[in-house]
Amino acid sequence: MNDRPNFIAARPVALGVAPGDPLADRIREIAGRMAVDLAEGTPIDGRTSVGSTILPDADAADWLIEAALLRALEPRHVLFLCVANSARSQLAEGIARALARQSGPGGSTIPVKVSSAGSEPTRVRPQAIAVLREIGIDISHHRSNGVDDVERPVDVVVTLCAEEVCPVWLEKSVRVHWGLPDPAGAGGSEEEELQAFRDTRDELRRRLSVLFTGRPQ
Repeated sequence: MNDRPNFIAARPVALGVAPGDPLADRIREIAGRMAVDLAEGTPIDGRTSVGSTILPDADAADWLIEAALLRALEPRHVLFLCVANSARSQLAEGIARALARQSGPGGSTIPVKVSSAGSEPTRVRPQAIAVLREIGIDISHHRSNGVDDVERPVDVVVTLCAEEVCPVWLEKSVRVHWGLPDPAGAGGSEEEELQAFRDTRDELRRRLSVLFTGRPQ
C-alpha cells in the first residue's frame, strides 16, 4: 500500500550537495522521514541546496531543512494543527496567509490554501490577534476550528504542540512537527505573556518565510 500523498507522487526534490558537505546525510534522513523523494541536483553558487533554497551551513536546523523540502514540493493546501486552535496554529495561519499572498511555495503563482484547526477548539486568543496586528496582519475575523471542519484534501500538515498530545491526522499528507511552547499563560504578568506571543510569532515567521520565500526573515 502506498501511503504517499498523491500531490508528491511524481515530484522528486533536487538536492545539490556542495563537495564534502556533511549536511547531505541529514537532508536525506529528513526527506526519508517525510516520504519525499530526492533527485540529484546541482549546488547553487557552490552551496548545498534543496530545490531552490540554499542551506546556510552544516549546522542548519531540522526545521529549516523541512521547510526547504516543503517549499520545493509546492503544496496547494497547508494545515496547522494544535489542540485548542487558539494561539500557535492561529498565528501560523495568519502569517502563512500573508506570505502566500506574496508568493506560493517554490515561487508558484498558483493560490495556496492555508488552514488551521485543533482537536479541542476553543476561541482565538486576543493576544494572538494583538501581536499579529503589530506586524500588519489582521486575524480578528478568525475562529477556532475543529479537525472535522477542515476542507480536504490537505497536502501538508504542520503540528505545533510541545507539551500536549497533538491531534492525529489520519489522511495522506506530508507531516512535519514544529513543537513550540504554548504562549498562553506564559510568564507572571500580562506583558510577559504578550511577549511570549511575540516570540512565538517571530519564530513562526522565521520558519514560514523559508517555506514561502526561501529565506528566513
